[in-house]
Amino acid sequence: MSDINQPGPRPTPNLGGILHTYRGYDPVSFPPPTSPPSEGLQGLGDQMLAWGGRRRFTPEELADAIRLPPEALAGLGPSIDAILAKLESRKAKILATWNPSPTANQAAEIVTQLADPLLSIPDLPDWALERLRREVRERQIHGLERLWYLLEEDSPLKRKMPALVEAVVSLDRVEGLRDGWPFHGTRVPSIEEAFELRDELESIDRLLEQLKEALKNAKPAIVDMDELREFVEEADLSEFADVRRRAEELLKQAAEQEGMVQDEEGWSLGPTAMRRYQQTLLASVFSSMQGGRHGRHAPVDHDDGAHELPSTRPWSFGDPSSGLDLPASILNCVAREATSKDGDPRRPRLRSEDLEVHRTKATTKCATVVVMDMSGSMRWGGQYVAVKKMALALEGLVRREYPGDRLHFMEMYSVARVVARRDLVELLPKPVTIRDPVVRLRADMSDPNITEQDLPPHFTNIQHALRLSRRILANSDTPNRQVVLITDGLPTAHFEDEDLYLLYPPDPRTEKATLREAAILGREGGILNVFLVPSWSQTEEDVRFAHRIAESANGRVIFTSGGDLDRFVIWDYLARRRRIVNG
Repeated sequence: MSDINQPGPRPTPNLGGILHTYRGYDPVSFPPPTSPPSEGLQGLGDQMLAWGGRRRFTPEELADAIRLPPEALAGLGPSIDAILAKLESRKAKILATWNPSPTANQAAEIVTQLADPLLSIPDLPDWALERLRREVRERQIHGLERLWYLLEEDSPLKRKMPALVEAVVSLDRVEGLRDGWPFHGTRVPSIEEAFELRDELESIDRLLEQLKEALKNAKPAIVDMDELREFVEEADLSEFADVRRRAEELLKQAAEQEGMVQDEEGWSLGPTAMRRYQQTLLASVFSSMQGGRHGRHAPVDHDDGAHELPSTRPWSFGDPSSGLDLPASILNCVAREATSKDGDPRRPRLRSEDLEVHRTKATTKCATVVVMDMSGSMRWGGQYVAVKKMALALEGLVRREYPGDRLHFMEMYSVARVVARRDLVELLPKPVTIRDPVVRLRADMSDPNITEQDLPPHFTNIQHALRLSRRILANSDTPNRQVVLITDGLPTAHFEDEDLYLLYPPDPRTEKATLREAAILGREGGILNVFLVPSWSQTEEDVRFAHRIAESANGRVIFTSGGDLDRFVIWDYLARRRRIVNG
């Protein structure tokens, strides 16, 4: 597919309005064949993951994400060009008329007149006087506000400072007007007129940027019509409004083709869009793989994973008759009869030594539980978004390439729970509800009056996650069972019988309980691979514990940043997944 941004052949001259019609092609319903695929879907998907699936997108956000080809809106250029010319003319007239430099000098004099009496207040503390002198000299609005909060309530300086702060704010706005645009006029505005000029110029610059973007990428929906109405006559605005309505119709069609769905709150990603988003995530993973280190992973046809190869071998007792190669077996029989002294090639008799069967390959099945840490610390750096992107990419890989595998997802916080695949986008890190430096809590979960909603949710219970994972893997029909644990540090919660302990800072009691659960998983044939993502509070003890728990279940520790998490998990899954057994 060609890139519309590359220079093409020189345009042909106007042929007098000749209209070419192509059978089966509707430029309204289908984009031109040269238009690139939508690149905004991944951005919308990332935002949805960050908001936990409840994110709804406005038409302006949709227009910014989904690209419409400029040629889809015939007549868009002239209407926008006319508006651009009027705005540019108005801006040039303002710059040629006004001169705000004297106004800035006047505003500076007002600041000086208000500051001098304050600097002469008797009995003012030395620290306050020095602080005031510095902030006035440097024109620091924030510094003056901080000084106001530090002063005593009965301080005479505190009562008189608001007027000074307001004057400094006015000076900042006027200086921003003077320095922000190349004025070359002679008329001096008042301070109030300078404010109005700055607001007007900022509005014109915003509109110019929006209109140029609309003209370049066919996005009239991003133009603020209310703001534009203040500068353009209604007659000129009506033509642009018609083009905008047409663009909105095309944008809606394009969004629906991408799999977006609309409700009363706005647009969201539907099932089709989610599958395309998963494909985008997978494509980004495989594009990072180096050539020669991986192959094409073709989808399997049967859950048992047995496939015939072209090569054959002699039949042995117990081989199924379904794998028999009849042509090769008959040829063996004829050749034997022809070379045997008592053989008769005209009436060959098939014997067991003549039989040939196809060799087979078996692709091993795998049962995997992915444990995703959703404790309070995973909000740091947006790590939870990387975890969900990994989960969606892995789910898409297994569904498309390995339908015989068993893949389960689990959310881990103060407790653990299995998450349906359709609910992955809804996951969010738990809010921190206890900020005490030391927490020692115990909850009797056998008490019917205590529910999960009564617990502080932001702790990390790896032990409970491993226990539930063992129960899930025990029901799988394959010996290849593994747990993928994605976390950022030490556990801070564990169960002892029906008692739930929430202990912070991390306690050796919790670590021992977690290591025992990992050892049981290893004895039952499971493998635990730990993917340790960075955290602001991570220490050497977190790393040592990750090694201990992985070694307890015959696994490994992989250190990765959040942005590379999906690649490392999928690479590791493929490395363990594709094992060919020749028969």
